[in-house]
Amino acid sequence: MLIIERSGKDPYFNVAAEEYLLKTINADCFMLWQNDPSIIVGKHQNALAEINLPFILDKKIPVIRRISGGGTVYHDHGNINFSFIKTGERDKLVDFRKFLDPVIGALNQLGIPAKFEGKNDLRVNGLKISGNAEHVYRNKVLHHGTLLYSSDLTIIKQVFNNNPEKFADKAVRSLRSNVANITDFIAEPLHVNEFMQKITAYIEKNSGTIDIIGLKTNDIIEINKLVTEKYGTWQWNFGYSPPYIFRNEVETDQDTFNIELHVKDGMINNPELKINGKISGINNIFEYLLNGKKHEFHTLQALVLSNSLFLESNNFSPNILLRLLF
Repeated sequence: MLIIERSGKDPYFNVAAEEYLLKTINADCFMLWQNDPSIIVGKHQNALAEINLPFILDKKIPVIRRISGGGTVYHDHGNINFSFIKTGERDKLVDFRKFLDPVIGALNQLGIPAKFEGKNDLRVNGLKISGNAEHVYRNKVLHHGTLLYSSDLTIIKQVFNNNPEKFADKAVRSLRSNVANITDFIAEPLHVNEFMQKITAYIEKNSGTIDIIGLKTNDIIEINKLVTEKYGTWQWNFGYSPPYIFRNEVETDQDTFNIELHVKDGMINNPELKINGKISGINNIFEYLLNGKKHEFHTLQALVLSNSLFLESNNFSPNILLRLLF
């Protein structure tokens, strides 16, 4: 088995690297890595429905879609990510317990009583410290998971959407659990880097023949290309979301405004506005402005601002429209 050393914390690069290595590497491998603050959504999720958009925009936290299913997770320097890539018989590739057993062993050796619980979690005293997902490619599987070591749990509570009922869709929704940091249970305080070294040492000791390698120049070039063409694009991270209907309401002292947007491939279709329960007389304006546009904040903010005089001349507040759209 190969242990691939990865020290860079660029989340776009790191998520792309998993797909690249899954599809190109010819040996089983293990990686331990970290990301700068970022939100990683599952392949089949509606990204906008998962995130607290105002908070994300304010903190400039990137949102990146991965190739595996499952729920949305928050990464920071206190979170450690582990990845296994393994070749095998296609109908026997998905096996969460098999990949998590060595991680549990490493944690138990450090005095952390982690257990496999639920569908794909590691928990200590019922509190989640690790979530996991898998993706099968031909006769290979990528198993990856998180280890909450010393993450900012207050941020974790703020990054997720507290009003997902605005979205009607068939997307996979994240299931929120009570979480804890591994530092709450470890007897001997360790720096995160030292903790990572101990996890890697345990995997080395219990995996037979080991070679330790780094990414080669050509690997880095190809991974960066994958970032440019896929993982760094709005089309993948947001536009790939399943079709959805977005509904929102804004109340003022005078009126109640309701909007409905049908969104497919991230693009708005058939926008409808009601004021005090009645179809608005400016629906034609809405259709003209919004049809075929990305349901993306900066795009629509620029659109609203550039048409503010037009909206005001039709007795409609640009600020209310922007509030309605998200």
